[in-house]
Amino acid sequence: MYQPKDLSGKVALITGASRGIGKAIALHLGELGAEVIVNYSSSDEKAKEVVETIKTFGRKSYKIKFDVSDEDDVNNSIETIIKQSGSIDILVNNAGITRDNLLMRMKSSQWDDVMNTNLKGVFLCTKYVSKFMLKQRSGKIINITSIVGLIGNPGQANYSSAKAGVIGFTKTCAKEFASRGINVNAIAPGFIETEMTEKLNTDEILKMIPLNKLGQTKQIAELSGFLASSYASDYITGQTISIDGGMNI
Repeated sequence: MYQPKDLSGKVALITGASRGIGKAIALHLGELGAEVIVNYSSSDEKAKEVVETIKTFGRKSYKIKFDVSDEDDVNNSIETIIKQSGSIDILVNNAGITRDNLLMRMKSSQWDDVMNTNLKGVFLCTKYVSKFMLKQRSGKIINITSIVGLIGNPGQANYSSAKAGVIGFTKTCAKEFASRGINVNAIAPGFIETEMTEKLNTDEILKMIPLNKLGQTKQIAELSGFLASSYASDYITGQTISIDGGMNI
């Protein structure tokens, strides 16, 4: 029987949740009843705003600052969350940065910065959270990749490579964790209205999108809520779901 999405009693950690897609996901999972841990790296005030909004839903929430690319920082922070909240049932690996440049002009530091946050960060957070999920024999892991990880994009060799890596990582983790009741999936957003897309030439972008419009963060959040919940999504794992207005047709 179809059951409405209800995350009551679940604990969700969303990385990079102080703004944009991460913020929308954090708010939506809070609306669905989850206790939400808001990770951030620098925007303390924005993270606080997200937490306070979730609390208005009558849900528990708190913020925690850590660098997803720093192994000790990730390990210590995950242990802190487990001590405070008792478990982590949902992990959304959303934290990401861009350092765009044409390949011939791209500095090694630009490559490394993006790889460390966008790919290594997913590896580290998944590694340390999955230790607890494996013990409890349940969990939902959602990795936010990107349409450019599927089709590439000029000026984003570092970003598209990292996001493509997230897709392969998702498939492998899904196979490794399936026997313990853990689902691992990826969402590949196209061009979504966020601070990152405000600087782009919208007219040129729309020419690439069959639906001729940008996506909304709430749409990514709704899909995340579906993948985080326990009904039809229990039989979905290892998948990369595009939400891109048809760019990847």
